Amino acid sequence: MSTSKMAVKHALSLKILAECPTTKARVCKLVLPHHTVDTPVFMPVGTQGTLKGMLPAQLEELDCQIILGNTYHLGMRPGPELLDKADGLHNFMNWKRALLTDSGGFQMVSLLKLAEITEEGVKFQSPHDGREMLLTPEHSMAIQNSIGADIMMQLDDVVHSTTKGPRVEEAMYRSIRWLDRCMKAHKRTDCQNLFGIVQGGLDPELRKICVQEMTKRDLPGFAIGGLSGGEEKTHFWRMVHLSTDYLPKNKPRYLMGVGYAVDLVVCSALGCDMYDCVFPTRTARFGSALVPTGQLPLKNKQFARDFRPIDENCRCSTCARYTRAYLHSIATQETVACHLVTVHNIAYQMNLMRCLRQSILEGRFPQFVQEFMDTMYPSKNYPEWVVEALAAVNINLQKSQSQQDNPLENAKTCS
Repeated sequence: MSTSKMAVKHALSLKILAECPTTKARVCKLVLPHHTVDTPVFMPVGTQGTLKGMLPAQLEELDCQIILGNTYHLGMRPGPELLDKADGLHNFMNWKRALLTDSGGFQMVSLLKLAEITEEGVKFQSPHDGREMLLTPEHSMAIQNSIGADIMMQLDDVVHSTTKGPRVEEAMYRSIRWLDRCMKAHKRTDCQNLFGIVQGGLDPELRKICVQEMTKRDLPGFAIGGLSGGEEKTHFWRMVHLSTDYLPKNKPRYLMGVGYAVDLVVCSALGCDMYDCVFPTRTARFGSALVPTGQLPLKNKQFARDFRPIDENCRCSTCARYTRAYLHSIATQETVACHLVTVHNIAYQMNLMRCLRQSILEGRFPQFVQEFMDTMYPSKNYPEWVVEALAAVNINLQKSQSQQDNPLENAKTCS
């Protein structure tokens, strides 16, 4: 087992610009080969080399700095040979900014009925054409090297977040062994960064062991995996809090699979830097728009004669040109509706993270959190897990505080 502490020159650098003196929140510049990313950052998911309903140029217009691709799906289609000929996914999809690839390990959970897991790797039956594919740590690295992502993830042994018993420990130790195989197989260390993924389920001791073992390896960054899979939120936040306590401060911390606005705010307070989730794009396809108070289900009859934009304070092209009434008439019926609502939802996520970062830079992050929660929960019925998680980093939500006239005014104008 490799535990070398020899310094390795990585293809990224992380500069901490500001730290909240109350919480663990921070703002960093993450310099990657294709783009410099401001963190905390939300990364939209473009599974197949495309973000459903949006062009790469539109993502740039919204100042999206980094997106995701999926190794398993890209390995199936278009496949590594074509990606090699195209000189990587950046060129193939005409995306000039940063790119992160998931290792394919998550399909162990999402395609479990089609997968067989052994020490060698994961044998899949393709849901596309029934073909068998053995995804080993070495194969995952080869595909990701062909993709050419700025950040690529180790192949880890993923179990459902609610799993208990010896399988959780088995998966955690196997993930450490597979990390060593990934490091050995990684062929492009000069221009691609390999992140380890901390596993251990909901067991604090296993999480600690995994962090301690993985941080013995000189990796450019680390992810917190195996969460956001249906576990109770009270367990979720505690595992995040514990992980950021033990992960190194001088390297990026990526919390996988998180994209709800409340989760982004809370987990930034807990010290996370990077997030991804299909939620903003998937919910757009069902006609649901993200707003500071939660979601607008545009198919509801109440919007049929509502000639306001989705959000009067949003600067996206959808809000500038289209009304709720129009979107109500086409949502889930016309493909353009998916496009229009997706543009808004990604704009919402980008603005939320931009305002969150600015509040940290200006030394008012706890105030931002209070105002965000008061807008999301105007009756002050904050979820108990949110109250507990924020209290753990010294933010005590003020249930007795009178609601401000316009609590997110700073957030709405911060861009």
